[in-house]
Amino acid sequence: MTFVLKSAASALAISCGVAVMSAVPAHAYTLMDMLRGDRQRTQSTIFMDQMPPGRVGSRSGVGGSLGGLDPEAPLPKVSGPRYYTYKTETLQFVDTGRFADPVVTGAVADVSGSGDASAEPAVQRRFLAQAKVRANADVAKALEAYYGDSRNPLVWVEGNQINDRAKSAMLVLADASFVGLDPADYAVQTPDIDPANPDPAFRDRALTQFELDLSAKVLAFVQDTVRGRIDPNKISGYHDFQRKVVNLAPVLKLSRMSPDVGAYIASRSPDSPQFQALKAELAKLRAADGGNEERIVVSLDRLLRPGDSSPEIANIVKAIGKHGSETLKTDHAATLAAYAGSIDYSPDIVSLVEDFQKERGLKPDGVIGQATVRAMTGGDTNASKIDKLVVAMEQARWLPEDLGSRYVMINQPAYMVYYHNDGKEQLSMRVVVGGKNNQTYFFDDEIETVEFNPFWGVPQSIIINEMLPKLRSDPNYLDQLGYEVEVNGHAVASSSVDWYGSTNNVSVRQPPSSDNALGELKILFPNSHAIYMHDTPSKSFFKRDMRALSHGCVRLADPRAMAAAVLGTTVDDVAKQIASGQNHAVRVPQKIPVYVSYFTAWPNKDGVVEYFDDVYGRDAYVDKAFDATSKARGAQI
Repeated sequence: MTFVLKSAASALAISCGVAVMSAVPAHAYTLMDMLRGDRQRTQSTIFMDQMPPGRVGSRSGVGGSLGGLDPEAPLPKVSGPRYYTYKTETLQFVDTGRFADPVVTGAVADVSGSGDASAEPAVQRRFLAQAKVRANADVAKALEAYYGDSRNPLVWVEGNQINDRAKSAMLVLADASFVGLDPADYAVQTPDIDPANPDPAFRDRALTQFELDLSAKVLAFVQDTVRGRIDPNKISGYHDFQRKVVNLAPVLKLSRMSPDVGAYIASRSPDSPQFQALKAELAKLRAADGGNEERIVVSLDRLLRPGDSSPEIANIVKAIGKHGSETLKTDHAATLAAYAGSIDYSPDIVSLVEDFQKERGLKPDGVIGQATVRAMTGGDTNASKIDKLVVAMEQARWLPEDLGSRYVMINQPAYMVYYHNDGKEQLSMRVVVGGKNNQTYFFDDEIETVEFNPFWGVPQSIIINEMLPKLRSDPNYLDQLGYEVEVNGHAVASSSVDWYGSTNNVSVRQPPSSDNALGELKILFPNSHAIYMHDTPSKSFFKRDMRALSHGCVRLADPRAMAAAVLGTTVDDVAKQIASGQNHAVRVPQKIPVYVSYFTAWPNKDGVVEYFDDVYGRDAYVDKAFDATSKARGAQI
């Protein structure tokens, strides 16, 4: 099974590629050294488009022609996706002219003087055509469909006043913050009607304006709570979702017919266990008086290692005593009780720290760095946790409400992957995800195959950004490494390719080996970003706390266990498949959803919400999109 990139256009979607490398001779270290990061970068590290060209003049090899390219020009570069300035959806005026049905208004004229109180709603319908409401296209369509049908009565107005149904709906909208939405987006001005005002037309105009305003807000709330306030694909090229379509057509009828309209509207919020855990955590934090809570600060300007001394030891012990688990504090009760303020990082304190690191999923080596400090001091403030929860609840709406009874969840900020079966987490392990310059995408897909002893099809981004400078200095470079090169599907020697020309028709792959970049296996869920899970020979990376280190694909700490899980087989069977030494693929018995996600707040298997660093800074872009959306909605007439 060979994966070959056919064009530079497709390469732009590849995230398994980097843009920097060390400016050293081609023979100084291998490509695998570069990809692993084994060589320590020095001050000579520069960007590819700043490197001098390899050789002067063009070659007459079999690659693409120069096409007028100056060999002295800067080397080409493949760039990854970018973040956007968020563009809000267009708001349009609802076509209220459709609400002035001549048949209806004629009927109104016949009964308006009869004194029949039951005619008042029909009288008010006459003023619907004069109301002005702006909404997005879906909400406008639902409003026009409901109020354009003269058989549909008003929902929120009865006689000369708003009804209890309206008051119930407005209470739910006012509490939108409890489900991670902004109440200001759904605020409706109650009509200011002076009972002493003898002008019924003034009253009816105000009531019909209120009727449409509230309907528009209820529809917007339902749409937002199901699919989210913002379109993730407008945040960056790293987001890839099919935005949900929300059926708004029956909402107003069901609101009118429901015996408890507030409960009906509230029921439209996601009901998954994960969303409910986020919602409960949000309510707890908002109810907490975090402003007066003592915050323990640990200030370290370097790593603190066993045997060192520091005046911060006292704060470290105090912080673990506050944020450590009850089991941890019981196991180390003697140490916590006996501590008398020493600045020595003694063995008993080291043991306390190691056990704390272990229960927090950190490397239990007793070395205190910023990740450990963050964990022991409680990490985020209440305010920052609330912000992460609101973002997480929005992002949860982008995924299916029901993740399924069997699925794989990769959470990039946690550097973890979880396998769920029969609704329970059965396997979890550390992962390495893309570095900040080679970010892993946020999307969902389905696992289809496991490939054993894989070839590594080198992405165009790596060929251009990393290999090309070496190849221009030494065209034999790939031959020496044992890589296979093809031009237009025909095997050629690396030395025969014109590396000063286009690489669009050139493919490079690494055969299966102990040094293969993908290791023993890869787990495929075909997508336009060429992202998959795979093994790696760079095992040391999994010992790090910060594991945003790959070219964009997801490296697994225990790939055999994950392969066995998705194939529904045993690790021993997986080992036999690998031992064959043959490159072959096995289809999973049934496609398994995989969520390549990005949550800085997410519940663990026990329903406890955990918080993570925003490694790519994506939450800030979501917040900006929130602000832009609320500003656009607030500007409507």
